[in-house]
Amino acid sequence: MLKKTLVKNFTFRQLLPHFSGLGFLGVVSPPAEEACRLNSMHSLRMFLVAVFFAVAAYCAHAADPATPAPGAGVAGTAVEAATPHGDAAEGEAHGLPPNAVKLRANGFVSNSMVVTWIVAAFLILFARRAMKNVQEVPSGAQNFWEWMVESLYGFLEGIVGSELVKKTFWFFATIFIFILFANWAGLIPGVGTIGWGTTDAAGHFHVKTPLLRGVNADLNMTLAMAIIFFACWIVWAIQANGVGGFILHIFGPKGDTTGALKILMIFIFIVVGVLEVVTILFRPVTLSFRLYGNIFAGENMLEAMAKIVPALGWLIPIPFYFLELLVGLVQALVFMLLTAVFTLLICTHDDEGHGHAPAAASGQEKGGH
Repeated sequence: MLKKTLVKNFTFRQLLPHFSGLGFLGVVSPPAEEACRLNSMHSLRMFLVAVFFAVAAYCAHAADPATPAPGAGVAGTAVEAATPHGDAAEGEAHGLPPNAVKLRANGFVSNSMVVTWIVAAFLILFARRAMKNVQEVPSGAQNFWEWMVESLYGFLEGIVGSELVKKTFWFFATIFIFILFANWAGLIPGVGTIGWGTTDAAGHFHVKTPLLRGVNADLNMTLAMAIIFFACWIVWAIQANGVGGFILHIFGPKGDTTGALKILMIFIFIVVGVLEVVTILFRPVTLSFRLYGNIFAGENMLEAMAKIVPALGWLIPIPFYFLELLVGLVQALVFMLLTAVFTLLICTHDDEGHGHAPAAASGQEKGGH
């Protein structure tokens, strides 16, 4: 009954309900007595969403170097051809640039942000459409949605436990499904290959400013997701342990010791706690670079395979497309599992099986590489 209720209420707008106690876009009509409360929270939810997108846009604008306007690449064709280095420049490899480019020189919207909004809108609309009229015997989109959510819930329940999954499932399921569909959206023909560019002396057009770019091939996006997880991790850790328990969990001595040995162990675990703080602070960095590196390398590999034999550029990349479909699934799973295990480690007390959790984290770290 819990899983059935969970499926009926689960949509991608549930990034906020566990903080506000409300749905983000609401698929279930609220009781009449809650209508006033929902109206009072509507403005707050919209404000939080606006702040989220504004911060993401500002981060992308601050992190990326200035790029020329789309029209500038076309206008610069004659200049490149007239310079002595024009042919050499055109002969260089035209791989995916490491940073997402802005669609306008003085704007803040990058090509990866456009794909992010498209993927998010598709998932929200798909979730609402699938769960609009919930049937007792599901079929079609509702059947797929319930299968996916129930499978993820059971999978995560086996990892973090029945109590912790109730609190954290909304985040882990959302992040997994979003990363999965974002990775696969980056493989759609036209993403990264349609845009503005220049034409070389042989008449070949080279895209300099793609209109679209894979979501997770932008480090700004992966870092933003990792930072959001880090903020949630701190909240969950304090809720589970309290402020004092959180500090003791990191710096407190483990095991039963007495006398001078206990004093020595306190000193040792303080040093170990400092090292643990460093590793905790680096978790957003490792999470973001792992996902970004795999997706960015995959997209460049597909382009390289298409150019090995130009005459067979339509055929050679096909096996690698299937490989990248698998990589997209694996990387979404790895990101979700690592965040789930990190949460389990901080929310599990010493008497609840601290012994097996580190081994699981170590295994997931190895799997991520």
